Amino acid sequence: MSERSERRTGTGQAADERSEEKATEAPVVTGLGVIAATGLDTGTYWKATLEGRSGIGRIARFDPAQYPSQLAGEIRGYDPADHLPDRLLAQTDHVTRFSLTAAATALADAAVDPAALGEYDMSVVTASSAGGFEFGQKELEKLWSKGGDHVSAYQSFAWFYAVNTGQISIRHGMRGPSGVVVTDQAGGLDAIGQARRHLRAGTALAITGGVDGSLCPWGWIGQLATGQISECDDPARAYLPFDAAANGFVPGEGGSILVVEQRAAAQRRAAPRVYGEISGYAATFDPAPGSARPPGLRRAIELALADAGCAPSDVDVVFADAAGVPELDLVEAQALTGVFGAGRVPVTAPKTMTGRLAAGAGGLDVATALLSLRDQVIPPTVNVGPLADGCRDLDLVLGVARPAPLRRALIVARGIGGFNAAVVVTAP
Repeated sequence: MSERSERRTGTGQAADERSEEKATEAPVVTGLGVIAATGLDTGTYWKATLEGRSGIGRIARFDPAQYPSQLAGEIRGYDPADHLPDRLLAQTDHVTRFSLTAAATALADAAVDPAALGEYDMSVVTASSAGGFEFGQKELEKLWSKGGDHVSAYQSFAWFYAVNTGQISIRHGMRGPSGVVVTDQAGGLDAIGQARRHLRAGTALAITGGVDGSLCPWGWIGQLATGQISECDDPARAYLPFDAAANGFVPGEGGSILVVEQRAAAQRRAAPRVYGEISGYAATFDPAPGSARPPGLRRAIELALADAGCAPSDVDVVFADAAGVPELDLVEAQALTGVFGAGRVPVTAPKTMTGRLAAGAGGLDVATALLSLRDQVIPPTVNVGPLADGCRDLDLVLGVARPAPLRRALIVARGIGGFNAAVVVTAP
């Protein structure tokens, strides 16, 4: 049997050895691809983040004058023709182009040549949420203006969830176990957790994370319907998680795609760098309203720490979900102080510069945490302070970046509907 056949079937000594390797070592992150309102690549994004420069402003994609909320973390200056071949421009929508660009960047950062790996040894697991609305709106516009095919308009949402994963998989010849996770803001972390399962089952490499965005009138109406979007028109005061003046959040677009590998697989191909390892992951679901049971966020944190085999005192920084909604901020503050104690661990929310990115948020926070571990610095939470009652026990990193010895970071996320997720990453 050929080596390629062993990869495809999971049989033979090589596959058995890979199974033994994955059972004992956490997977490692070897490549990052970032795209956000504060930078179209990882380096630009990271520089802006450390400097506390916000990308939140008035929406330019459409005229928001008729809506009560008019601010977003909108990606500007992106020309897909600079990143993708013409054939893909004709086949893809706005958010899928972001995803393809971030995936290609991550693979280049990891020095991965997909053609040199077994096509069934590579997995794609991404998160999706609201990105299909913009495509769907355009389909409906065709229907209204030209009497188009109503099936395409209404089916667009049914298949859009698979588009990003499918396009990445097709472009790079990745035919291993793949999928899409739909858990809103928690989706990026859940996708990483699912990718880790594939690696533990024997797949050598996974593309994971997520990129999202829905800055179109139809998508905007859907987000406004949650009642959680800030109606403040001042970019410096609209999104203030844990602040006494918190009044909702600002949506954004973008995210991050990561290359995650079995450690031994990365060593075999001499990966140029390891940003860190995915040491722990957990997900929980909130109980039904009125059940008198506590929210599930604290339990997700505790389970992720247990999965990583570490104590709360081993965590050096927390990247917060940072809802910006007073009652949700209070739940998160209570969960963090309940697990770590008052003021015992620095907490930060760099998403105050990009907005909340739905399915793109978790991957971007993980990428940001890994960059923090690399450079031994905690990026700031901008514009926030003074803190609200119940949140004052947080050691929130405000205003400017804070140098610190960092070995391990916790990332937490919550999605509308009761989803909670937590990931622990550890420096290499």
